[in-house]
Amino acid sequence: MPTERETCPTPYYSDDSCTIYFGDCREILPTLGTFDLLLTDPPYGIGESNEKNATRDTLAKTTDYGHYEWDKERISDEVITMLRSRCRNSVIFGGNYYDLPPASCWLVWDKDNGASDFADCELAWTDLKRAVRKFRWRWHGMLQERAGRHKEHRYHPTQKPRALMRWCMSLVPDADNIVDPFMGSGTTLVAAKLELRKATGIELNERYCEVAANRLRQGVLF
Repeated sequence: MPTERETCPTPYYSDDSCTIYFGDCREILPTLGTFDLLLTDPPYGIGESNEKNATRDTLAKTTDYGHYEWDKERISDEVITMLRSRCRNSVIFGGNYYDLPPASCWLVWDKDNGASDFADCELAWTDLKRAVRKFRWRWHGMLQERAGRHKEHRYHPTQKPRALMRWCMSLVPDADNIVDPFMGSGTTLVAAKLELRKATGIELNERYCEVAANRLRQGVLF
């Protein structure tokens, strides 16, 4: 786990691989020391809402995640800088919405969405010293890619596929300790557990802390 420690809050959940903290990452992360990899998907402030998603033209009915407003404002550049300062390497989805340094290795998630007005791709900014990389994984609707025999369950409106997060980790093979300060439903932690790595998640919404904890408690991770 992290190499430095100050007094830190009591974990919401902890096992041999993963730890979850319920609260504000601006307060919690500085107490946890440093990490090998920041792998996260912060709010971008693009005004997404469940009502907006529900009105999009799709082949299948859109999942109802309830009302949410956490995407009204993006996280400040100062917070992003603080998060990066605690980690040796960073992979930040939605990095194109932030004031980040020029990067040689952007990650492109090709969603293969087909006939809908959802974005065809999402971008992640990285500080990795390599070329741009692309990962294709269909995520929306009835034709979602399957990991093995199972279609992945969606718990969160901006949830990422496990396969995508595992792929991101594969690009930083020496990252043993991973942190996701905007954990959501815990996919980064699930992926880390599958990759036999340590991970810490921080989340402001207690409902999603419980979702993530329940996912990590399962013998077979979904």
